[in-house]
Amino acid sequence: MRSFDEILELYYDSLLFDKGLSRLTLESYGNDLKRYIDFLEQKGIKSPDEIKAEHIREFISLLRDMGLLISSVIRNLSSIKSFHKFLVNEDISSNNPSLHIETPKQPKTFPAVMTVEEIEKLFSIPDLEKKLGIRDRAMLEILYACGLRISELLSIEYNSVIFPEGIVRVIGKRDKERIVPIGSSALTHLKKYLSAVRPELASKGRTKATLFLNSRGNKMSRMGFWKIIRKYVQLANLSINIHPHSFRHSFATHLLEGGADLRSVQEMLGHADITTTQIYTHIDREHLKQVYKQFHPRG
Repeated sequence: MRSFDEILELYYDSLLFDKGLSRLTLESYGNDLKRYIDFLEQKGIKSPDEIKAEHIREFISLLRDMGLLISSVIRNLSSIKSFHKFLVNEDISSNNPSLHIETPKQPKTFPAVMTVEEIEKLFSIPDLEKKLGIRDRAMLEILYACGLRISELLSIEYNSVIFPEGIVRVIGKRDKERIVPIGSSALTHLKKYLSAVRPELASKGRTKATLFLNSRGNKMSRMGFWKIIRKYVQLANLSINIHPHSFRHSFATHLLEGGADLRSVQEMLGHADITTTQIYTHIDREHLKQVYKQFHPRG
């Protein structure tokens, strides 16, 4: 019985030599299928004959949940369908579980995912000559760099950032702690906030543990920070509809589009088990940092 790696090599050869696809297109197919195969192997599936339609539906649903653009989800499904068609045509397997999988339709409302250029434009708006501008830039950088929910950003404590390792401890849903890498750009702006701004803000209020403080020196409210984001979005003249989760969705999309593996992105987002608890694979801290540095646009 051929391994999935051997089967993928045969398929890539077919795409390269029989269909004459470019290296860039082949790389795109490769990222999609490696992620798909990785998902199947987490399920304990060792052969194409064991794959069922429900596995593909679960995988596609997972991609959407993690914030991948619908156009990219459709491309992933197209890659999967082509792969299974190849397996049948080459008599590698008689099973084609993708045969009756419907292509997802564009939903009427979907959290906007910003391009890297839009992220750069937005981040250039806060005035770094002003103390609150320094704070706002640091908050925007961390929100996107770490793929955080707004509630998670506002709950980060002062001692949760470990600068020598470039990581932050985040408390997510159900008080579950996770470790997330921070990119160099975000760390630079965070250090500036901590040295030039936070001490003065902290002296005004009673909150000592919270990392990011409002102008009165207290923990910032969700609505207060959301108003700050909307102000900068308007000033940046971005045409897309920014949602509170847009930074998180953009973080996941940019990593996945860059080729990051699903389990690492899952770990960084703090999602519950993608498949089941029994087959959940722990990703060590160094691997997460390596994946982050390689695939995050501001790593």
